[in-house]
Amino acid sequence: MSKEKKSKEEEIELGSLFLIIGKGFSNLFKFIASIFKGLFHGLILLLLFVKTNLRKLVIAAVIGALIGTVIEFRSKPTYGADLLVQPNFNSARQLYNNIQYYNDLVKQKDTLMLSKTFGISKEAASSLKKFEIYPVKNENDLLSSYDNLILSVDTLSAKSYSFDQFKNTFTKYDYKVQNIQVIATQNDVFDQLDSVIVSAIIENIYFKKIKKLTNENLNRTDSILRKNLSQVDSLRQVYMQVMLEEAKKVSNGTSIDLGGQRKTTKEIELFETNRMITNDLKGLVRDKSEKSEVLNIISNFQPVGYKVRSLENNYITLLAGVGLGLMVFFILIKQLNAYLENYKKK
Repeated sequence: MSKEKKSKEEEIELGSLFLIIGKGFSNLFKFIASIFKGLFHGLILLLLFVKTNLRKLVIAAVIGALIGTVIEFRSKPTYGADLLVQPNFNSARQLYNNIQYYNDLVKQKDTLMLSKTFGISKEAASSLKKFEIYPVKNENDLLSSYDNLILSVDTLSAKSYSFDQFKNTFTKYDYKVQNIQVIATQNDVFDQLDSVIVSAIIENIYFKKIKKLTNENLNRTDSILRKNLSQVDSLRQVYMQVMLEEAKKVSNGTSIDLGGQRKTTKEIELFETNRMITNDLKGLVRDKSEKSEVLNIISNFQPVGYKVRSLENNYITLLAGVGLGLMVFFILIKQLNAYLENYKKK
């Protein structure tokens, strides 16, 4: 009897468990269904709102677009130009600060200081509308920087520092190439700006000192590597001469290799050393070419700027959106007011 009683209790407990699980799944499905129902209901309300007020919304957008068209034709066209640079010695942050300073002068409409800074006329200075800088994002910059970090630390530190952690610490200042964009109402003012922007960085005393020390170190390393390469070549020539002399001696007798083992000869070792030094020299030449200046210019400002066309600078699109938004706001306020009036009557 006790066994039958226990089995019945277990059956009851399992039944209760399945019932609870079933209710849980049922509630989950109901919750998901309620979300979709809410989204569908919201979409229907939106469509009904647009259908009911379509004429008003179209009229508001058209009026805004017409006003924007008038402003667009009356306003001066804007032009842009780009300066691509490669900052060295962690000078990117200073470059960003300088560009922000120039942009602040534009915002404050300080044409006198802009004219003095860039050595341009007040008319040209007043045509400047915006200075901006942003990185030219390249996934290879991130990967190469991570590889360099891993090679520079010990194995234990490398294992404890994942690529995702490094990626989170990689900032806009760490990309190799930076793009400086200038917007102006004159299309021929840009080629007078790049020399000032660049010289403000390369004439910095701190960066000049770092550049000098770095290049001295690179030149010293280059000299040592070339000397080592010359010594290796000399050793290879001597060893080849020795091998020829030994070959002549062997040709006069019999030489039997009882061991039968292949061994790495000195010639191969010297060849491998020569290859390693040559690769080091290639990398060194690349470093010298990149770090010969504090700021490498990849592409100067164009003499004549390109015409800027974007949604944020297009008054037709902008004011059409503003007119549409104001009409929606007005209709919603009107409906809210009607609802409050009806609520009072209740």
